[in-house]
Amino acid sequence: MPDTYFQIAIDGPVAAGKGTVSKKLAEKLGYLYVDTGATYRVATLIAMRNNFDFAKLDKEDTEEVIALTKLVEKSSIGMHVPKEAEKDGRLITITLNGEDVSWAIRAETVSSKVYIVAKIPQIREVLVAKQQEIAASANVVMEGRDITYRVLPDAQLKIYLDASQEERVRRRIEQLNHRGEVVNEAEVEAEIKKRDETDMNRDTDPLKIVDTAWHFDATGLSINQTVDKIIERVDTLRDL
Repeated sequence: MPDTYFQIAIDGPVAAGKGTVSKKLAEKLGYLYVDTGATYRVATLIAMRNNFDFAKLDKEDTEEVIALTKLVEKSSIGMHVPKEAEKDGRLITITLNGEDVSWAIRAETVSSKVYIVAKIPQIREVLVAKQQEIAASANVVMEGRDITYRVLPDAQLKIYLDASQEERVRRRIEQLNHRGEVVNEAEVEAEIKKRDETDMNRDTDPLKIVDTAWHFDATGLSINQTVDKIIERVDTLRDL
């Protein structure tokens, strides 16, 4: 077992391709892709299974929030690369107190309520600590909005994955078309501009480029080309 695992932290604006890049990167390197969003789904599942009142959680009722925070904190959340018997289309295996909940947390009942749990500051603080624990036990690729400075500030490779606005609009339209949605380019552009403004001006955990991050503009590069360039940087760093 190595003394220190290799951590790759990736932040970036919406539609820059960081989700797809992170998954492919983890697959090529044989690293664990840490789905930070899944931890919020697990917390939501915990709330549902223990009959918490989501109306009270939505209003951040103190007693309800404290009770759920304590329950999430004492729960064990794990992630690992799927074993042979678990290869059923999942990207990673997610466990709750040893139980495989990889598909249970994807249920629509969980999806419809996860936003309520995800916005609770106390829950976010607990889950960041759990994400850090997961990253300390394996070579990982983790992406999000605050990974390079809040979740994995000491990662060996920190990346701010970027692309031009035109490129991000094009990618977002392709993504939506792939889902069968017909969209208007002007509306997509407006949506991305609004999301950028929101992400960069949040009171907590805003999107920003840290001094120690590699600002990687992937405009004009395919996903595979982007992944290959990152692997080159990983190889260089691991040889140091």
